[in-house]
Amino acid sequence: MTYCITGRMAAGKNFICAKMVRDDENLVSIDLDETVHEAIRLCEDRIFSAFSKDARARGIELKNADGALNRRELGRLIFPEPELLRRQESIVYPKVVELVESFVAESEARGKSVLINATVLYKTPALMEKCEKIYFVTAPFLKRLVRARRRDKMPLMQILSRFRSQRHLLSEYKKTGKEIVLVKN
Repeated sequence: MTYCITGRMAAGKNFICAKMVRDDENLVSIDLDETVHEAIRLCEDRIFSAFSKDARARGIELKNADGALNRRELGRLIFPEPELLRRQESIVYPKVVELVESFVAESEARGKSVLINATVLYKTPALMEKCEKIYFVTAPFLKRLVRARRRDKMPLMQILSRFRSQRHLLSEYKKTGKEIVLVKN
C-alpha cells in the first residue's frame, strides 16, 4: 500500500513520517523535498534555460559560484509568481514522478508499504492515484513560523509568501476524494 503524508510548511511532516516508519518495520518513506532536489539537479540545464531571463530582470543570480543552481534563489524567483511556479513544475514534476514510481516499485517488490512525504502531491495525479489514504499534519501558525525561521533561515517575507501559497492545501487534498486523517503536531 502507498500513503501520502502531507501538511503545510513546518507543520512537522518529517517528524510524524519518521515516527510512523519507526513504529512499523513494513513501512518505508520517500521525502519528496529530497526527490524534488534530485529532480532539479537532473533538470538544471532546462531550468537555467527556462528562467535565466526572468532572473536577470529581477536581479536574481540563479547560479552559485561553482556554476550549480542556487535553489534558494530559484525559490525566491518562482514562489511569488504562480506562472513561474507552474513553469518550474512542468519541468521538474515528470522527473519526480519517474523517481517516485521507481522507489515505490522497488519497495513493493520487497514487501514494504510506502509513505510519500510531500506537501503538494495532489499536483501529481499519477502519484496521488497510488495513495490509499492521506495523513494531513497540522500545527498552529506561530509554531510553524518559529520552526521555519529556525530551520530554513529564510527572510520572514519569503516564509510568509510560502505559507500564503499553501493556505488552501487541505481543500486541495479534499478534492482528491481520498480518506484524510488529520494529525495534530
